[in-house]
Amino acid sequence: MRATRGAARAYIATVAAGALCCAAPALSGGAGTPWGTTALLAGLYLVCELPGRRPFPGNSLPISAGSFFPLLLAAAFLLPPAAAALVAVPGSLVGRVERPPAAERRVWRAAQLAVTVWAASAVHGLLGGPATLGGPGRLPGLPYAMLPGCAAVLAFSLVLAALDGSVLAVAERVPPRRAWSGLLGRSLGPHLVHGLAGLMMAVLWHGPYGPLSALLVLLPMYISCWVFAQYHREHAAHRATIRALVEAVDLKDTYTRGHSERVGRASVLIARELGMDQDRMEVVRFAGILHDVGKLGVPTRVLRKDGPLTPEERQVIELHPEYGHEIVRGIGFLGEARAAILHHHERLDGTGYPYGLSGREIPEFARVVAVADAFDAMTSTRSYRRGRPVPAALAELKRCAGTQFDPRMVRALARGLERHGWAPETAAGALDGPGPGRVPAPVAAEGAGPVPGRQASVDRSG
Repeated sequence: MRATRGAARAYIATVAAGALCCAAPALSGGAGTPWGTTALLAGLYLVCELPGRRPFPGNSLPISAGSFFPLLLAAAFLLPPAAAALVAVPGSLVGRVERPPAAERRVWRAAQLAVTVWAASAVHGLLGGPATLGGPGRLPGLPYAMLPGCAAVLAFSLVLAALDGSVLAVAERVPPRRAWSGLLGRSLGPHLVHGLAGLMMAVLWHGPYGPLSALLVLLPMYISCWVFAQYHREHAAHRATIRALVEAVDLKDTYTRGHSERVGRASVLIARELGMDQDRMEVVRFAGILHDVGKLGVPTRVLRKDGPLTPEERQVIELHPEYGHEIVRGIGFLGEARAAILHHHERLDGTGYPYGLSGREIPEFARVVAVADAFDAMTSTRSYRRGRPVPAALAELKRCAGTQFDPRMVRALARGLERHGWAPETAAGALDGPGPGRVPAPVAAEGAGPVPGRQASVDRSG
């Protein structure tokens, strides 16, 4: 929420009032509220949310608010609606808040979850769910217990999505259609999994294990969620590392801004057609994005020079694969991408660089990136020449297949483009016209084919 003044505060107050109405019957005399179970579940939810208030050792936070929906759904299965609504309140009021204003966000979270859990419990009760959970001398009514349980989860998802979308529309002024778009679809699957865990807890709670069942279900779930959060945190760190390297290259070589991201996209197109699994496709994307990171070791005056390069300057440019490999050598998660960064200017006929590898000696990822790199170089408009149409670029790649490029990779790119198309993006400043003294580079300088009488070499575009 950017602000909670006016309509936003009024909306939060309305939902909070609704939550009070939902919970009020449990507080009235003679309601028969099972306070022992209610307090125990509310205390467990509070304990689960508390660690989010401060980092664990190593500055690693546990899972965020909402990761303990199984416990809230267990409350919806075990308690009357009014009592179930109370379970979410203490934990929500003390839980971690990402952005200010903290007080309003906590009130909103408590009210939202109280109403949501009340609705789930009401649906579960209407369908006779409590009777299916078993008890002393009675076995649980499985698999019928799944029906009211799933209906309660659906109600939980619907109400939560409705409230999430409405607060976005009111507080953030997001158009209503966009505010609700996809909320239910994205959340229903995870909520069903949470619901099954909550149902398991409720059945065990009514069985011989009693409240101890909460630990039997929650402890492994908490650990698995924490591990999952660590996994995502690690991937976020990987993406941040790559983003920083790419931004550094773009700042140094302004002529080819955006080239790295497009080579990454084209590399994924090829990898998908080759049938690579998801993990390898992610690594080949990294290889495409970082293939020119070695430009950080090339003098800026060479990269930005107007006009043709001297032989000495070209030799400096041709060192960029080795510079790149040195830069990423210690980044373990890149795996095969490191070899692609080193060898993406090798040629199938052995006349490439830096080591003159040929044929299958060239790593597979390097052969993928070589085709993706040349394709984007030809189709992108630069300050010193217009980009080629996609069919013309493909024709040039096919002409050089077998000598410079792996024919298998060229065919995979052609199939991928036929399926998905390609929208070449203009590099920043490329439409300003040729720079003073800038001359168009030959095709071979872009990595797309040999100039008669000389080996294909690299242009500052990579």
